[in-house]
Amino acid sequence: MKRILLTYTLSVLFLLPAFAGGKEGTSLLKYVNPFIGTTNFGTTNPGAICPNGMMSVVPFNVMGSEDNKYDKDARWWSTPYEYHNCFFTGYSHVNLSGVGCPELGSLLLMPTTGDLSVDYKEYGSRYKDEQASPGYYSNFLTRYNVKTEVTATSRTGVSRFTFPAGQSHVLLNLGEGLTNETGAFLRQVSDTEFEGMKVLGTFCYNPQAVFPIYFVMRVNKQPSASGYWKKQRPMTGVEAEWDLDNGRYKLYTRYHKEIAGDDIGAFLTFDTEEGEQIEVQMGVSFVSMENARLNLDKEQGGKNFNQVLAEARTRWEDDLSRILVEGGTEEQKTVFYTALYHTLIHPNILQDVNGQYPAMESNEILTTQGERYTVFSLWDTYRNVHQLLTLVYPERQLQMVRSMLDMYREHGWLPKWELYGRETLTMEGDPSIPVIVDTWLKGLRDFDIDLAYEAMYKSATLPGAKNLLRPDNDDYLSLGYVPLCEQYDNSVSHALEYYIADYSLSLLADALGKKEDARLFYNRSLGYKHYYSKEFGTFRPILPDGQFYSPFNPRQGENFEPNPGFHEGCAWNYTFYVPHDVKGLARLMGGQKLFIEKLQRVFDDGLYDPANEPDIAYAHLFSYFKGEEWRTQKEIQRLLQKYFKNAPDGIPGNDDTGTMSTWAIFNMMGFYPDCPGAPYYTLSTPVFDRVVIRLDAKTWGRDRLVIETERPSSESLYIRQMELGGKKLSRYRISHEELVKGGTLKFILR
Repeated sequence: MKRILLTYTLSVLFLLPAFAGGKEGTSLLKYVNPFIGTTNFGTTNPGAICPNGMMSVVPFNVMGSEDNKYDKDARWWSTPYEYHNCFFTGYSHVNLSGVGCPELGSLLLMPTTGDLSVDYKEYGSRYKDEQASPGYYSNFLTRYNVKTEVTATSRTGVSRFTFPAGQSHVLLNLGEGLTNETGAFLRQVSDTEFEGMKVLGTFCYNPQAVFPIYFVMRVNKQPSASGYWKKQRPMTGVEAEWDLDNGRYKLYTRYHKEIAGDDIGAFLTFDTEEGEQIEVQMGVSFVSMENARLNLDKEQGGKNFNQVLAEARTRWEDDLSRILVEGGTEEQKTVFYTALYHTLIHPNILQDVNGQYPAMESNEILTTQGERYTVFSLWDTYRNVHQLLTLVYPERQLQMVRSMLDMYREHGWLPKWELYGRETLTMEGDPSIPVIVDTWLKGLRDFDIDLAYEAMYKSATLPGAKNLLRPDNDDYLSLGYVPLCEQYDNSVSHALEYYIADYSLSLLADALGKKEDARLFYNRSLGYKHYYSKEFGTFRPILPDGQFYSPFNPRQGENFEPNPGFHEGCAWNYTFYVPHDVKGLARLMGGQKLFIEKLQRVFDDGLYDPANEPDIAYAHLFSYFKGEEWRTQKEIQRLLQKYFKNAPDGIPGNDDTGTMSTWAIFNMMGFYPDCPGAPYYTLSTPVFDRVVIRLDAKTWGRDRLVIETERPSSESLYIRQMELGGKKLSRYRISHEELVKGGTLKFILR
């Protein structure tokens, strides 16, 4: 989770669009509210997308002023849409969900009426009547009296604009968006078709992570006029004349078949009748314009807007129905299914309909026989997203692991935070290891485990100067920890991630019969003990001379304040982040009693951060100690009720490509994978009376997993008894194999 704190200047009180719930659809679709998480730094959006689809079509809004003008003091954050913004500047194509750095959010498509303006600071509009449901978004532009609607296929989008009578326009802006890049190329192929390329990249300010997106745009009506524009740069040393055809923009309507450069775009003008609808199709590819056209032909050929929408709804219905819940409130069902919806956005496919995709960190174009996935936000998703996919969508998880191994074949490294074939190196650790180990240990083994072990062993043992994933590996290997060499080098956070990765690798090595490797990596995983300071009772950075960093404040780093040794958190957010050796950590802290008291203090004194990953499994740690399980049950239910709700601020921070949503999904069902890489779950009180998970029978040997809960009243919170497969269960931690083979998990509350 990379959070960037940017402020909005609010000089005027704006009228905000009314909060819209999920639009009624068939069955489970009515329980999805895409507006959840669209404020409070959730960075989700209500745009149209298919499950794990490359394409998303998202309303792009910013702050605006009373006179319908762009607010020059506005700041875009890391999302194309923020619920409290009110100035609509178009629909962006291909976007990220729940991330903390701005990227993509380009190819902006905007309908307008009246006199033509191509300045995005001028042509935006306020809006009303927002509606959103899986695969669909709509609003009404009050400035232009235009109804806008969008839907999507896996690789294409389609927009439908209902215009009033008069002169109407469709603008394609290639200069603006969330990416730092503004360069593009554009060619008019026919009266109704454009093709081109837009440069994207520099996610989280990584200048190396730059890549192109190719597109083809079509309209279903011949325009009365069309052309290009290019934003003119200020001239220095002379009086600049800015009235160039359209404000600061030069228009090209004749003798130009194509254009390239920064801040360019295209316009199409139509003479429309009242209520006339114009559909705009957009196909994209990360390989070529030819593939973008092929994607468009294959996925939208012969279809209109309603047909594309119906197919998107069907796909969402099938994916959401893999988990059916009974009982609970309407709000809880909406929180649950919206969380599942958010979890199924990333990772998303990268390959075109012909199987082609851009190879990792190269200019080569390769072809996959299956699915090639991208957007691996692994520092986030290794904790729970891939565990949920393994259980419920194993066919997708297998393809994701194969994609990760193909990245190793192509680039020589497993991914860390991969984005459309580029490694951004965002965040820390070696997060591919727990994902692959967890997948294999749970029984999904249709991938090259020898190659996987080779890749993981490489990053775990290679010296730091040559190690892309562990650049401080020299100190880690020689000292057992990473010292603080610069004030804000996140050294403790780095090492804690390495310990978890090495523990996972020790489990795999042991399962593969590599006993010596298993001992090596297990012993390394216990190096966290170096960081424990008895003086403060927390982890504490260590200086190169072996002394603890001083002066030290274990609460420094709250609210994302820069903090020596820790990334995006304080020492309290990291001190219990040893999920692979909870009881060893308790002994280090002076025993079970002191451990429990200190852990409870985290929740009682407001030291727990629900909006970031390192401490999200803290509440489950109570259940490692007999007689303390009730604390897990109490805290989990309290956190669910406090931080997850059916509202725009219903996620407690960046959703991190589904990680926060997946935390809610697991805990609402009553179990959670609190130790990444280890095939175990900790049990707690379910929210629903009955949960039926549709399983892949070929993978798991049965076609469903049932979780039942008997509760004397709606206020019942604590577990009195549990049964697994009809037999009494006295443990609050069970293996994945036990859960699946048991078939039915029953909770009896008191």
